[in-house]
Amino acid sequence: MFHRLAAPLRAATLALLLCAPGLAAHAQERYPAKPVRFVNSFPPGGPSDLLARSVAEVLQGELKQAFVVENKPGAGGNLGAGAVAKSPADGYAVLFGIDTTFTVNPHIYGAMPFRPGELKPLMILASSGLLVGTSPSSGIASLPDLVKQAKAKRLNFSSGGSGSPGHLAIEEFQRATGLKLNHVPYKGSTPAVTAVVGSEVDGGILATPSMLPFVKAGKVTALAVTSHQRSRLAPGIATVAELGMKELEHEVLYVAMVPAATPEPVVRVLERAIADALARPDVQARMQALDLQPEAITGAAAARRLSDLSERYRQLIVATGMKVE
Repeated sequence: MFHRLAAPLRAATLALLLCAPGLAAHAQERYPAKPVRFVNSFPPGGPSDLLARSVAEVLQGELKQAFVVENKPGAGGNLGAGAVAKSPADGYAVLFGIDTTFTVNPHIYGAMPFRPGELKPLMILASSGLLVGTSPSSGIASLPDLVKQAKAKRLNFSSGGSGSPGHLAIEEFQRATGLKLNHVPYKGSTPAVTAVVGSEVDGGILATPSMLPFVKAGKVTALAVTSHQRSRLAPGIATVAELGMKELEHEVLYVAMVPAATPEPVVRVLERAIADALARPDVQARMQALDLQPEAITGAAAARRLSDLSERYRQLIVATGMKVE
């Protein structure tokens, strides 16, 4: 009798356990089991947006679920980051943006829509440098020329806005050389480049893809790129290190972040899928067109790199008195 009841009893016990609150769902759900939002914290059409869309397209096919890119720009990436930080920590909201939201904004904004520690890096996806370019009418044809002229008079240099990568690069130039430039912030990279082309300013330190068409047309003079290696888009332009000014190296990191409490198994699925997407030849070609160098750095290494960069920028901001204008 006991043996006849043992099997049904074990089955009933198992059924009761699986019906415990939340346990059945946890046991049966496969991630992703519903559409995933990629929240891009910058406007449509920019590098972070196009990178998010390239990755979403691949993951949609590989993981058999919808990956939808949602743009939530504003306040240097703070709005998008705040939205993801307040989302459930279940892997269904992933932030795509750049490092400055986490390495610069906490030091220059009086109030933030998220707290440090509410988000953690899923992956440093890619990096890119900037291009130091001048208006031909300025007469500045090389990096030594820039230093020479900056000693003689105060030059005007544009950026895509206060706290933007270009602004940081301008401040780093001043700190490294002891020279002074007038920082002229614009509302985005496009008007900042237009200002250089139209000789409204002497030059700018801006995204290479936005400057390069004007370099090729002879409307902007390229002095150097700030990345550790030459741009794949413009291999003929030397790096600042090659020109003897390694202290001017400056890169933008493109990052994916998730709420800090996101379960590790979900993080692992996303890490593997995104790394595989970044390795695809078609995605690599799109990244090259955006002047992005694949990185695919995850976990503690990604967190450490962002932390080190945050401290570097904190020191720069304190020394220069940078603020959001």
